[in-house]
Amino acid sequence: MKRFVVLDVGKTISKLTLWQQGGKLIKRCTKNNTSLQTEHYPALDVKSTEEWILTTLKEFSQLGDINAIIPVSHGAAAAIISDDKLALPPMDYETKMPSDIQISYQQERATFSETGSPLLPDGLNLGIQLYRLEALYPDIFKSPAQIMPLAQYWAWVLSGVSASEVTSIGCHSDLWQPNLNEPSSLAKNKGWDKLLAPVHHAGDILGVVRESIAKTTGLNPDVKVYCGLHDSNAALLAARKSLEIADSEATIVSTGTWFIAMRSPSEPIDISKIKEQRDCLVNIDINGLSIPSARFMGGREIVTLIENEDRIDRPEDQPVVLNAINEVLSLKSMILPSFSPGFGPFASASGKWVNKPENPDAVRAAIALYAAMVTNVSLNLISSHSNILIEGRFSKADAFGKILAALRPNDNIYVGNDSHDVSYGALSLMDETLPVPDKLTKPTPVKENIEDYHQSWIREISKVTG
Repeated sequence: MKRFVVLDVGKTISKLTLWQQGGKLIKRCTKNNTSLQTEHYPALDVKSTEEWILTTLKEFSQLGDINAIIPVSHGAAAAIISDDKLALPPMDYETKMPSDIQISYQQERATFSETGSPLLPDGLNLGIQLYRLEALYPDIFKSPAQIMPLAQYWAWVLSGVSASEVTSIGCHSDLWQPNLNEPSSLAKNKGWDKLLAPVHHAGDILGVVRESIAKTTGLNPDVKVYCGLHDSNAALLAARKSLEIADSEATIVSTGTWFIAMRSPSEPIDISKIKEQRDCLVNIDINGLSIPSARFMGGREIVTLIENEDRIDRPEDQPVVLNAINEVLSLKSMILPSFSPGFGPFASASGKWVNKPENPDAVRAAIALYAAMVTNVSLNLISSHSNILIEGRFSKADAFGKILAALRPNDNIYVGNDSHDVSYGALSLMDETLPVPDKLTKPTPVKENIEDYHQSWIREISKVTG
């Protein structure tokens, strides 16, 4: 029986999952990610992540032979490789850019109509990261270097084979043209297109693990390494395999540090109709198709709002959170966006509480209401309808799903499980025997009438956003 490993390197947490052929999860290990301050910028601590990966793979190898590994990661980081080594630490996308770099970059970047990539804060556009790094280290960009997205960097660490891939390089990077399926005018004008590692399909096998890694971890030297893909696209891939929404108009809401809504349209989209200023964009799926998307930093906002390190997503807590909704409604407690300034559909608004409750359960209920209402706005911005699947960490927040179902009574709201997440989608590229994912769950709408509350929230927002 074959065994497969999915490496998922997120912004906040990295995960390694070991799977048996057919989709049985054997083991899952996680690591909290950190950043390091280099001389000029905050960087991802890829060294500690690599050490953890090798240690965990050694543990996995002791459980039986492994056949293949595939990496997934967020799309807002890249590695530059020169002389078969990492030339520069990948930049943390929350790096604040100098004002002169921002001004100069904005004059040179490609238009939204070309890339479907909005101008984002800090280093969330991969293009501005490269722009900043080239200003700091021009000689590296003149050398025979290669640029690869973070997912493919990890494929390179494991295999030694360089690659890039469209779901990663086309994720609000400013570097790709979805309509032409080629590098953007910015990438060409800067010469970065010539440095970009060869483009592969996410499901391509790049090679086998490096000999040094096989020796360190105990892996067989013939373990295959796949190219890999953008994490939210992996979740979209898993969702598309569900019988309830296969080959249908559907949107997946991937929940973690970011809440990302990605709609698989039933017909081609017009990029000019995407609302760039509301943190909407065009992602690209593994087949090169344009995917209208909307996002906000939902997980980060929830962590900020919860304050006492409590959580809203523990399954055992959901009954008390749901019971506290009535208290929130009666107190007219609500949260106004945004607690991650610069991101989401209300990027310019400053978040605040209105009538914050003292009861911790009511606080959590108010946060669930807030997360669901902002998610609802995001879904409307990309014209989502019919089938909507919630996956990821906050799919376990029953209150969140039930509130969203109440806000969208004309749509089919579904909640996924482990067979609808990032890892399962990536796994499907390695395991041809993978069965259709488990049946989706439909949350029943909350019993409370929240429409008046919802409309009041909208009115309050309009006072501060216009």
